[in-house]
Amino acid sequence: MIYEEECSLVLGLVLLVSAVAVFNMACAEKSSNRADIARKRVTPVLNSFLEPCGARVGSLVFLRAVKEDSVLELWVKPDKSECYMLAKRYPIAAWSGKLGPKEKEGDRQTPEGFYEVEPSGLNPRSNYHLSFNIGYPNAYDRSLNRTGSFIMVHGRDVSIGCLAMIDSGIEEIYTMVEQALVHGQKNVPVQIYPFVPTPARLSEEKDSPHAAFWADMARAWDWTERTRTPARVKVVNGRLVVVEQ
Repeated sequence: MIYEEECSLVLGLVLLVSAVAVFNMACAEKSSNRADIARKRVTPVLNSFLEPCGARVGSLVFLRAVKEDSVLELWVKPDKSECYMLAKRYPIAAWSGKLGPKEKEGDRQTPEGFYEVEPSGLNPRSNYHLSFNIGYPNAYDRSLNRTGSFIMVHGRDVSIGCLAMIDSGIEEIYTMVEQALVHGQKNVPVQIYPFVPTPARLSEEKDSPHAAFWADMARAWDWTERTRTPARVKVVNGRLVVVEQ
């Protein structure tokens, strides 16, 4: 009798472990296919407005976000052009903190500055639908001893320092970033501004402790507006300087 009870217990444990393993495998397969499913769904939609302009899914891209306006812009470079075009604006569902850069781990502040998505930063298995790491902290942040990690653009419209998009938006953005990298783009610039840095808006913030930083960012904004290309910056004597290209 005791032997039969022990056998039943062992069999029950085996079945439980098997069920958990099957469930985990199904979840992993579902997660790994998430980006593929999204790509198949959104590529025809994206190409429908990109192809008439000479661009496509897989063209060079960069992203520009404005926190105050809660907008993320997708810029795409047509294959036979030297300049990028503003292809689409997406509403940012959530960002956290206030205007100003991220300074330390745990401050729940969305960064400001110039970042880059590497192929290793893509995460098709994100708990937030789809996501990619923007590469915070950058060289400028590190020069100021700023700390933090895993700052993402992701879905699920909740934020504790990241840029959160609605899922339909992140599917298009993720697909464009992923396919640009797949087709040879080394990294994808992500530029995050506090506000559109017009002279009048900068004047309103002249007493802010971030005024000099925002003035440096304004020169990068002006570069993009003038050249229709993503501004490249470097750190010189503790300030951001636009690299002439």
